[in-house]
Amino acid sequence: MNPIIHLFYDHELDVRRASRRGVVAVLLGAALWVSPAVVNGQPLPPPTTTTTTPTTTTPVPESGFFFGGVGRVVAATDAEMGPGRDADIVWRGSRLDESTFIQMDLERQDHWESTGATTRVAVRLVVDAPVLHYNNARPWNINMSVRNAFVEERDLGVKGLSVWVGSRLYRGDNAELLDFWPLDWLNTLGGGVRYDLPSKRTYFAAHAGVNRPLSPYYLQTVERPPALNQPGAANVNLLDRQRLISSVKASHTVPVGEKSGVKGVLYGELHQLPSGARETAEAGIVERLPRDSGYVVGAQISPFTGVNNGHLHLFLRYAGGLAAYGEFGAPTQPAPDGTATGAHELLFTLSGNYETGPLGLMAAGYARSFRNASEPFDFADLDEGILLVRPHLYLRDWGGVAVEASYQAQRRGRVPPPADPAAAGAHPAASHHSASLVRLGLVPFLNVAGKGDFKRPQFRFIWLVTRRDDGAKALYPQDDVFSQRTWEHFIGLNVEWNIKASPAF
Repeated sequence: MNPIIHLFYDHELDVRRASRRGVVAVLLGAALWVSPAVVNGQPLPPPTTTTTTPTTTTPVPESGFFFGGVGRVVAATDAEMGPGRDADIVWRGSRLDESTFIQMDLERQDHWESTGATTRVAVRLVVDAPVLHYNNARPWNINMSVRNAFVEERDLGVKGLSVWVGSRLYRGDNAELLDFWPLDWLNTLGGGVRYDLPSKRTYFAAHAGVNRPLSPYYLQTVERPPALNQPGAANVNLLDRQRLISSVKASHTVPVGEKSGVKGVLYGELHQLPSGARETAEAGIVERLPRDSGYVVGAQISPFTGVNNGHLHLFLRYAGGLAAYGEFGAPTQPAPDGTATGAHELLFTLSGNYETGPLGLMAAGYARSFRNASEPFDFADLDEGILLVRPHLYLRDWGGVAVEASYQAQRRGRVPPPADPAAAGAHPAASHHSASLVRLGLVPFLNVAGKGDFKRPQFRFIWLVTRRDDGAKALYPQDDVFSQRTWEHFIGLNVEWNIKASPAF
């Protein structure tokens, strides 16, 4: 076709198309004009579209740095403007009169797309009292320790499998009011594995690690001549033995209804210590220390509501041999063969919380029986217990008043006769020694995060009143004010916080 004719041809086609578009526009305008929706000022219905249901995918864990921590700061006095002190006479008492404690968690979390695994590097620093603002110690110093320094991975190769290696505080559920972990609470350098079944209701875990406390039972440093006739003296660890601790744990949760359920846990530990040698008080005489061992068996059952942290933890734990002294302990009164054989500890603990409307109730307690490795019923043998309740009344969602009440008692073995019966403060010999006290506290509080017994941070004013019996006063040395006062007051300000670091672990 001739290009000139083609140009004229296209122009005529465009004219006809434009004419048709004008007619269509006029017809649509007329239809809108007579539409009731437009006449009445109502919006037109949305156009019909075809929707596609998105495919459900597992969210990818967030990567980045995370900061968290747990702590409390306490400023307190007694009734005579002296320092406020912890007045408990049992192993684990109320946490209201504990001292300042700061725990800082720094974690790095990464999700690796190439493997589908997630890792976290966790470092925890702990600072204990006193702080500079209290004692102005010079030169400046700080009571600091590394509580965690480990790396953990999850889902590498096997979904639900996690592995960690490092220095770790390794523990399970706690008794909140008593501030301890009754079943599993270990501090070691080592590693562990855990496998969660796809249901997420069952897991199995195992761990092994070592520690070496600064105790003559584990470590003795002596002076020896340096090598190759060098001058001076060299320090040598004549006794240097580590404790190997391994643990296993199985946990299963049975759902009950939509949110509630019951969790059950079985737990065990094995403690092993190699033999060694140490120098006696007489230079050049070395004594042999035999191998030692111990074990722990325990169980936990925990019904929970799934609402407002409602739960009841029941723990039962039995430790024998070396394990009866805890992971850092050592027998000061060993068995005739020099080991911890025969030592044992039985511990039953309960801890719970229930909230309804403006009311909340926290409770905790334990009964503990400990016997050391020596046969006679001596002063180190101990039966003790505590029962503690703390009801809350919320006057607003952000604050209210709590009352804490506790009863504590202990019974120890034989009290030895005094070296000098005529000396001041000498106590007569006895077949056993009993002590008890009662405590009552008033605790107005503010909850910045809203209503909830476990919500933190929490600001508190604390007034605790303690009444000791004569047996409790006798537990303190001569001239200690606690040995002289029947009534004790603890008055102070307290703040507690708890901020979780990593969101995925």
